[in-house]
Amino acid sequence: MICKLFWLNGFEALVYTARVMMTKSLEDYLEATHRQIAETGVARVVDVAHILGVKMPSVNNAVKELAKLGFVEYERYKEIKITDEGRSQAALIFKRHTLLKSFLLSIGVSEVNAEKDACSMEHILSAETLDRLKSTTVKKRKTASDNSGKSS
Repeated sequence: MICKLFWLNGFEALVYTARVMMTKSLEDYLEATHRQIAETGVARVVDVAHILGVKMPSVNNAVKELAKLGFVEYERYKEIKITDEGRSQAALIFKRHTLLKSFLLSIGVSEVNAEKDACSMEHILSAETLDRLKSTTVKKRKTASDNSGKSS
């Protein structure tokens, strides 16, 4: 597998040439695995299944695909380990998720819906759209900060 990292409109983008491509579902499995490891230090199939609300055979299949892409290392009945490539990809996914959730919260979307919608949106928006959302969110924060510093 060949993986190239480049910048596109202020966002890192990874391009892969492999038979198995990252899908929305695989991104969700990788992100859940990464979060579990960040929180507890270890990720097992049962942990990822619980986080995503899926059955363990589904996680096993996804982990096998992620291993083919070089994002994880996994032996049956052992913990899932994320490779450096996997960590980089998971960080990009999480960065998109955080940006989208922050934007949705800034326009008044509830916490629950912002989380759920960010999960859906993070997989489909273009780098250009994400860049515009980032710019808007930063401007909105700056304006709010400037206004909070003014006296009534």
